[in-house]
Amino acid sequence: MRVRGTASRRGVLLGTGALVAGLALPRPGSAQAGGAVPGESHGESHGESHGMSSFGELKYPKDFARFDYVNPMAPRGGRFSGQLSSTFGNQSGNTFNTLNVYVLRGDGAAGMNLTFDSLMVRALDEPDALYGLVARSVEASPDGLVYTFRLRPQAAFHDGSRLTARDVAFSLKLLRDKGHPEISQVIRDMADAVAEDDGTVVVRFAAGRARDLPLIVAQLPIFSAAYYEKHDFEASSLEPPLGSGPYRVGRVDVGRAIEFERVPDHWAADLPVSVGQNNFDQIRYEYFRDRNVAFEAFKGGAFTFREEFTARVWATGYDFPAVAEGRVVRTTVPDARPSGMQGWWINTRRPQFRDPKVREAIGLCFDFEWTNKNIMFGAYTRTASFFENSDLKAVGKPSAEELALLEPLKDLPPEVFGEAWTPPASDGSGQDRALLKRADALLREAGCVRDGGTLRLAGKALEIEFLDVDPVLEPHTHPFIRNLGLLGIKGTIRTVDASQYQARLNDFDFDLTSRRYASGVTPGGEMRETFGTRSAGTPGSNNMAGIASPAVDALLTAIADAKSRADLTTACRALDRVLRAGRYWVPMWYSGAHRLALWDIYGRPANGPKYDLGAPSVWWFDADRAARIGRL
Repeated sequence: MRVRGTASRRGVLLGTGALVAGLALPRPGSAQAGGAVPGESHGESHGESHGMSSFGELKYPKDFARFDYVNPMAPRGGRFSGQLSSTFGNQSGNTFNTLNVYVLRGDGAAGMNLTFDSLMVRALDEPDALYGLVARSVEASPDGLVYTFRLRPQAAFHDGSRLTARDVAFSLKLLRDKGHPEISQVIRDMADAVAEDDGTVVVRFAAGRARDLPLIVAQLPIFSAAYYEKHDFEASSLEPPLGSGPYRVGRVDVGRAIEFERVPDHWAADLPVSVGQNNFDQIRYEYFRDRNVAFEAFKGGAFTFREEFTARVWATGYDFPAVAEGRVVRTTVPDARPSGMQGWWINTRRPQFRDPKVREAIGLCFDFEWTNKNIMFGAYTRTASFFENSDLKAVGKPSAEELALLEPLKDLPPEVFGEAWTPPASDGSGQDRALLKRADALLREAGCVRDGGTLRLAGKALEIEFLDVDPVLEPHTHPFIRNLGLLGIKGTIRTVDASQYQARLNDFDFDLTSRRYASGVTPGGEMRETFGTRSAGTPGSNNMAGIASPAVDALLTAIADAKSRADLTTACRALDRVLRAGRYWVPMWYSGAHRLALWDIYGRPANGPKYDLGAPSVWWFDADRAARIGRL
């Protein structure tokens, strides 16, 4: 399953984590090897710094030479080739028809974030720390509403023109006013961005802005103001835009493949935040409309990096000659991030799904235990939490700190104050009579009546269409539909092409759809775009379920405004309880690891980044391995 994500170390991330949060800058002189002083507050003046993080924690000192997880001697050359597995903005995993990925229109191409630099970039071995790329330093005002970024004079676009503060200010305001809703809605409290001179940009934020907003802004792509004086930013276009990043667009085969070429004289190649990275001469993304065709292409060597998301294929599909001969190797890499929010999202904008009893009844018809055993080879664990595989997950009864947030909220169901809700385990038969009986009772309580073999709600037959862009989940969905049918609910699967799928999601034209959202280790204001009331009515937003709850909004504010990691953890656990009680989704499963199949041509650091796979950013082409298997 493709991942929806929302930020990155180089602009907006292709799904490897949520938009990282951040406010506090370390005190001057505090960024020592052991880390920065944590827990800075809104009202404190921080002074000029080389980095910033959510709570003032920095691992790397001002004069650091490189990140610990890179190989500074990594060779350069060769090609990385894979598929897009994580999407953001207007991207589709199955096709593309535009190189403009930062607006709502069109189906955006993979990898375009590689062509743009940002003010700062993430350290992938810290929860949320940023260090300067285009910006050599940053300074916050005492009230936290004004951030001054001082730029490196050598920053330049690919045509040789200087990247100035004017370009930064132009880009930030353009994304706020005309960018894709996943960006514009998150940064709407950025009041202004002004170039004081070529090397200084001042960003002002509205009072009450989210804690994480300065870090989000610092990671957004920087565009050329001169280029967009002659081009329509909102247009769908296949013309490569002028960038400043480590790669530029190379060969484009629309809808089939896109290739990026490393910029040999990239202005930032020797900066500490770049050492040991961007090692491939070419990075290529292949597109296939069918997963089986894609797998056959991988087996034939059409591309060489594959992350396997299908347990059946992982268990039974890798018996082809290249594996037996050692030319293709398999490995698993632990994933320390929260495992994300994967499930069938229920569109509560539709009248028949507004009652949580109906939504819970639908969820009870999915037999995870049978599905995991019979379809997924026992490879997964059932997801229960919106912050699975992390300390942010609510467990047991609320703590005193959680209750302090929950008790003032109105109209919460009593279960929020008890044990955190977990989907019940079935007997593994595929048709657990006790769970189906409970589902039938809930539907009757919600006002459903049986008319022959049809269940009706408010006089209309209760029917469910599962919308998807790929048939890969059909084996999991068909047994689900059979159980719905036992209750008198007609279920169907509608698989559409990528463009139609994205258009329907943008317009919220679906009953249930499957999706996984990546979750960062420091959630912040970006979560409003997935769970907030305002986003529920914003076309193209990530709020698939249409969640519009004052209680959820209040807890999202508590997350966005948390002043310490302890406060953040408490707020996330409280939100987890409320969301789980809302039955907004039918949770699926997670594994907590990356399953990788690779043609044996790659090298990677022995101790890679904790919070990211690091491919392709810190991997490299290994010529000796490639020669051994005949792939030079």
